[in-house]
Amino acid sequence: MEDDKEKRVKQFLDLNRQSNRGRLKIYIGMSAGVGKTYRMLQEAHSLLRNNVNLKVGYVETHGRKETEALIEGLPVIPRREVFYKGKKLDELDVQAILLLHPEVVIVDELAHSNIPGSKNEKRWQDVMDILDAGIDVITAVNIQHIESINNEVKEITGIEVKERIPDKLLQIADEVVNIDLTADELITRLKEGKIYDHSKVQQALQNFFQPDRILQLRELALKEVAGQVERKVDYQITAKQTPYRHERFMACISSNHEIAQRIIRKTARLASYYNSQWFVLYVQTSQESSDKINLADQRHLINNFKNATELGAEVIRKKSDNVAHAIMETAEEKNVTTLCIGKPHLNLFQIILRTGVFNQLLKTLSKNNTDIIILS
Repeated sequence: MEDDKEKRVKQFLDLNRQSNRGRLKIYIGMSAGVGKTYRMLQEAHSLLRNNVNLKVGYVETHGRKETEALIEGLPVIPRREVFYKGKKLDELDVQAILLLHPEVVIVDELAHSNIPGSKNEKRWQDVMDILDAGIDVITAVNIQHIESINNEVKEITGIEVKERIPDKLLQIADEVVNIDLTADELITRLKEGKIYDHSKVQQALQNFFQPDRILQLRELALKEVAGQVERKVDYQITAKQTPYRHERFMACISSNHEIAQRIIRKTARLASYYNSQWFVLYVQTSQESSDKINLADQRHLINNFKNATELGAEVIRKKSDNVAHAIMETAEEKNVTTLCIGKPHLNLFQIILRTGVFNQLLKTLSKNNTDIIILS
């Protein structure tokens, strides 16, 4: 078992020598307590035994004794102390990492939101800066923090996760490792006090740590990692033989925040699956001009554009009262192969129907071999 771990460490180091950019390895799991941080620290010790210049940038042990024991003997970079609203808080010290420039740095809690006033809003952005400096990063995240499956997680758990990472982190990762446990094993660890303090166990069992929820999250994690491996093989092997990726998706959104958000996430999943370029089109009608649309809708639109960009889309904004024509024009300009649109109750769809050129839209898309997907 130890020989296998050492072999994996050497493979990771070999990857590093092939590129000036830092390599990214992500440990992913279905929930807290599966052992992601523990495995990261085990790997850190293996790297040190291979004489690698490694530093621990940020690790959250959550008071777990097994995890805390593994910190011993590892070179830890002190955290950056920040005062916020009268409290002293700790953050990842990115500048210290860049100055010390180790070969590999351990950064836990990838989905963490930084304290307001930090250079970056999110820790994953800190990680991108570290990678750009040529430093390898080993990190960890739970499946529920992945942006494009946020709705699925909410349906399973009843909780909307606020801290999320864009899918592109998994796409650019050189390795994605799923840390898997059965529901029974995870619940046993919880009852033994290995995940949370004993005082919180009963509440956790009644809420998040229900067997059916764990099973569904486990399935999500397994599917996500398997999908990423499949796409990476397709990209690295098939794409070398056929570098042009034919598929191009375009999501058409309106100012309806929740529906637009859902369309963006689902289109992002499709584009990710096909390793393809994709776009988000917002057609601003005269009824949605800046002097008529309310401030809340404007903020939601900006957030959706930002979210789409983080997920890898090119955002296109057009002004027109003929929405169907604007869609046709953009689809032709960008050589779109698949158009993603909301259900008929979506305002955008109703506008298209009212324009009387819906048949023209269908004919144009058909002529260009463009598919339409109507998303729920």
